[in-house]
Amino acid sequence: MSKLSGILFKGIRGLIHLFYGNCEIIGLENIPERDVILVANHTQMNGPIVGELFLPNRFYTWCAGEMMELSSVPNYAFTDFWSQKPKWTHPFYRVLSYLIAPIAVLIFGEARTVAVYRDARILTTFKETVAHLKAGNSILIFPEKDEKHNNILYVFQENFVDVARLYYKKTGRTLTFVPMYIAPKLRRAYVGDGVKYSPDAPTDEERVRICAYLSDQITEIARNLPRHTVVPYRNIPKKHYLTNQDVTEVPK
Repeated sequence: MSKLSGILFKGIRGLIHLFYGNCEIIGLENIPERDVILVANHTQMNGPIVGELFLPNRFYTWCAGEMMELSSVPNYAFTDFWSQKPKWTHPFYRVLSYLIAPIAVLIFGEARTVAVYRDARILTTFKETVAHLKAGNSILIFPEKDEKHNNILYVFQENFVDVARLYYKKTGRTLTFVPMYIAPKLRRAYVGDGVKYSPDAPTDEERVRICAYLSDQITEIARNLPRHTVVPYRNIPKKHYLTNQDVTEVPK
């Protein structure tokens, strides 16, 4: 971290905190002190903001590597953030995606992040993640992908669970995956009970078991809360947002 970029980042971070307000983390006692991966709903930009501002500093967030590279930010940002906005707004968001690129590289490069890639570089992601875990830090992951599951979550990408196998091989220690539901409309995030990785079970079975458990727990936490609007993974029109009490699929 250069001195200038560090100063700029702290200033931007402070402004984000000022305008975003506070978010109370309920159930921090459910998070082990080490050997833990916290898994949460992405809820658009709320997830990364909550992770950076309100979780203990030992947490490092998995972040799309494209958001850390100036040349790849515009296309990734438009596709991931704004492609589902009304088509007449697309030219505006195309321009905006280029304008935010330098700021995104600064923020995600200076924040407590681990770059995530979907090609051969995923090995780098896993190695850096294991290094943080071995050092006593914890990891925050938002594993949703663009496939609707229910009114609370999108379907999880499952391969993040494989970090636990690599970690076990390197350390002999077992990771615990802990669910967290972020409710921006309530200004709170709720941490549930974790599930331990089983190194003796087949890899494919552990992916399915752990992702199913986490998805079910996050959904259950959300539906047991007072009625509120759920901010979904995708940046869809707000008229399509559902509440935690709706049990239908999110409209396409």
